[in-house]
Amino acid sequence: MCPPTSADLSVIVVSWNVSTLLRRCLRSLYDSPGVSFATPDGAAAPLISAEVIVVDNASRDGSAEMVRAEFPEAVVIANHTNLGFTAANNQGLETSRGRYVLFLNPDTEVTDDALATMVRYMDAHPEVGALGPELRFGDGSLQSSRRRFPSLADAFFESTPLAWHWPENAWARRYRMEDTPPPDNAPQPVDWVVGAALMARRATLDQIGGFDEGYFMYSEELDWCRRAKEAGWQVVFLPEARIVHHEGKSSEQAVAARHIHFQTSKVRYFRKFHGPVAAESLRWMLLGTFAGEWLLEGGKWLLGSQRELRRQRMAAYGALLRTGLLPEHDAS
Repeated sequence: MCPPTSADLSVIVVSWNVSTLLRRCLRSLYDSPGVSFATPDGAAAPLISAEVIVVDNASRDGSAEMVRAEFPEAVVIANHTNLGFTAANNQGLETSRGRYVLFLNPDTEVTDDALATMVRYMDAHPEVGALGPELRFGDGSLQSSRRRFPSLADAFFESTPLAWHWPENAWARRYRMEDTPPPDNAPQPVDWVVGAALMARRATLDQIGGFDEGYFMYSEELDWCRRAKEAGWQVVFLPEARIVHHEGKSSEQAVAARHIHFQTSKVRYFRKFHGPVAAESLRWMLLGTFAGEWLLEGGKWLLGSQRELRRQRMAAYGALLRTGLLPEHDAS
């Protein structure tokens, strides 16, 4: 049972077999200026009081043990099985005490005073239910993290073979808001932000709930931001706060599962918010494009081109096709 005291900020990090990156993530949190990770009610003004909650999804690399040994201030929840990204975040949410909750990927590093900047902005703008900072790749280049709600055409081109062969298509650029840069690096209202670093207001979470656990992973932040906006809250992109995101380091350990979860979640989102006709149209389009990609890789394999790579890709696409991209849970 949580103590009755509250913190300004709860940081929830869900981890799976990335102990080295997790260590760097946690160190960047504890080194953040203007933030105290001491007992929340003992933080001296003007410091922001904060807590860190690590939910480990049955890692095999000693992640939970590392956190307990090196970061004793952190709360550790060690699951015996991989419950998925959404369920694990909700576990952390139940334990959290902050006025704001930052859902943070373990392959991130907080830079400068990003945490304090985000909290100060939320304090000054009570109409904002969630915000996302600017994300940067490890080499310092900008990472796309602002989004519009996807149309069916956008979904056809998002992380599919169509997009791989035509990455700069107009639908993808619109969806990623590459046609509207933030004015003078200022805050910008958006439809949703990438969940690698998503700060949510406690009042918003209390009103609409946490993540929909029908998504094992992927699209859960899209779903949550849509529910927040439908409830009257604003979602903001805040480039003044910057976080480094070493993208996909957990999911790249299981490529086939990544494809399956990503595309299945996309279909679930469209079924939930656009109805069965849109969802089935999308599902069959995705199956058709991945079947075509499987045949293309098979042809390259027959011609002797990088056969091990072709075999791996055919295995991943074949695993996806066998699922039929049918929902893992009924859409609510």
